[in-house]
Amino acid sequence: MTRSLPDYPWDTLVPFREKAAQHPDGVVDLSIGSPVDPTPPIVREALTAATDAHAYPTTVGTLELRQAIVDWYARRRNVPDLEHRNVLPTIGSKELVALLPFLLGLGPGDVVVHPTAAYPSYAIGAELCGAHACASDDPDAWPDGTRLIWLNSPGNPDGRVHDIDALRRAVARARQLDAVIVNDECYAELGWEEPWADAPTPCILDPRVTGGDRRGILSIYSLSKQSNMAGYRAAFAAGCGGVIASLTNVRKHAGLMVPAPLQHAMTVALSDDAHVAAQKQLYRRRRDVLVPALTAAGFRIEHSEAGLYLWVTEGRDAWQSIDRLASLGIIGGPGHFYGEHYPEFVRLSLTAADERVDAGAARLRAAASGGETL
Repeated sequence: MTRSLPDYPWDTLVPFREKAAQHPDGVVDLSIGSPVDPTPPIVREALTAATDAHAYPTTVGTLELRQAIVDWYARRRNVPDLEHRNVLPTIGSKELVALLPFLLGLGPGDVVVHPTAAYPSYAIGAELCGAHACASDDPDAWPDGTRLIWLNSPGNPDGRVHDIDALRRAVARARQLDAVIVNDECYAELGWEEPWADAPTPCILDPRVTGGDRRGILSIYSLSKQSNMAGYRAAFAAGCGGVIASLTNVRKHAGLMVPAPLQHAMTVALSDDAHVAAQKQLYRRRRDVLVPALTAAGFRIEHSEAGLYLWVTEGRDAWQSIDRLASLGIIGGPGHFYGEHYPEFVRLSLTAADERVDAGAARLRAAASGGETL
């Protein structure tokens, strides 16, 4: 029997996109976090060099890729003691998020916990296997029967960061529940406010969190944001060797493997930090342009201390804010897309070209001074 899923939420933005398109200076699309900057040349060259892929790739990844992931966690995430058996490449991170409850064998009667402000795929993954999704940010409120706990730090949509103490508390509660706990960390390199302005945000595999015991703990990461590789579908999981082994076995049976040329491109991308730092500066510049313009136009920015988004509100229903932004030719994402707890918030992405970000900021400033209607 075909499973009935909710309509794809972004389809409901069509009328507002049409309204925004009427602006004489064109659309400023800040709605979806899809990179607009080029993939770094070293990554593209690596992909080109690996196109002779006549043999099947391995599910576990090449030795070179696994070593690059291990080295990257040691260098950038303060996780010094991973082995090859602790890592697994995946076909993008959304695939892993949506399939993880199924891959772990969850089903009816099991609970999947996720943040209250959350990317929809956490709940969809629970629904795909018949489990129950529970939105909660309070570890003490996570219910009995919880088998999988999702953290997302830095968060999408709200840019919230969990510090070491918060991660440690979440792990302790997961162990009380005998649940697997996973931190989706794909924005870790994009911190804006101290103490993360010039360093990655904390990793759930940090020894200060785990106490040296990774049992039941996973970190997942994507190269879509830090390396502009969204079209490559390049991601990976790391952590508990037992959980990684179980996931690997199911993925082998299902034929889920990252294509060989992409594995080589991932290896090269993970071995170069310079392009990541350069990309962060592009996003920092766009954020520095948008923040004062939004504040001047009457929006309050909440959290947003890291990640690709600004989480903003003007104290009214998000659909009203979306409509008013559309009148300026600006498209955002309403808080309704990210759960029922934030109906007055709008998510705005930093993934637009500099010229479009500048145009949007100019329109917001003009609206604040009475030059455009908002």
